[in-house]
Amino acid sequence: MALIATLITHRSNSILNNSLVKQIMQTVNSSMFYWLADSISCEIILPPHGTIDHYKQKILSIIADKPIDLVIHKHENRRKILLIADMDSTMIEQECIDELADTIGIKEQVSRLTSRAMNGEMPFQDSLRERVSLLKGISTKIIYSLIEKRITYTPGGYELVNTMKKNGAFTLLVSGGFTIFAHVIAQHLGFNHYYANNLIEKNEILTGEVLEPILDRESKSKILLETTKNLQINPEDAIAVGDGINDLDMIKLAGYGVAFHAKPTLAEQAKIRIDHSDLESLLYIQGYKQHEIVKHT
Repeated sequence: MALIATLITHRSNSILNNSLVKQIMQTVNSSMFYWLADSISCEIILPPHGTIDHYKQKILSIIADKPIDLVIHKHENRRKILLIADMDSTMIEQECIDELADTIGIKEQVSRLTSRAMNGEMPFQDSLRERVSLLKGISTKIIYSLIEKRITYTPGGYELVNTMKKNGAFTLLVSGGFTIFAHVIAQHLGFNHYYANNLIEKNEILTGEVLEPILDRESKSKILLETTKNLQINPEDAIAVGDGINDLDMIKLAGYGVAFHAKPTLAEQAKIRIDHSDLESLLYIQGYKQHEIVKHT
């Protein structure tokens, strides 16, 4: 089984250099490496006799506390043909429901409920119903203004979606948030399709209810399985990314399951964790080189 160590740092750090890479290579007895992106990401070809845990321990002893993400994985089946991504705090930098609550002065209250749900301290469906009930009376016009003024996109997200699409992948935004946000965000980033929950409104005013059934943790994994079946591929051919416990099931199912700047409850259980770099890291994991990445213009 051929193993590769992919090292990635944030583009603002650029702390990977030949000296550090050679030190790591000596530690693992490797004779071959190449750059995916100068000073940002490289790959080291690992000797066939070691295990993932063995190499991980050795490389982490060199990296120490440097802000470098490490992924050790097989050489086979790297370029995935399905991307399934969470929205809030993954493809965008906010939790939409918290920002919406802020417009009526209850962000702190709603944020606590969001945090409890994302950390697995409260059932997601119960948390969502309670949070949505607090939004009763908000005008949908405020939501569209909020998207324009407050929502910011996670660096590397556009590049991730559109590079994979260019190379034949199908891309899905799957959110426990709301369609009124997901529609705009999916369109902006170029996703093929999106799934999210529906806020019930009457005369452009939120009723404080969400349409049942609620899209939750189990729903996300079902969507992954249904999509792979429709595309006639295997879950191993998918890459899934998220930040909260609500994403755990789909992340466990996917060939590459990525906890992205995630809550501890997810990060501790994911196959892959990205703590330092941006969403372009998911391309480097798949072996894309910098010149292959579709840049946002």
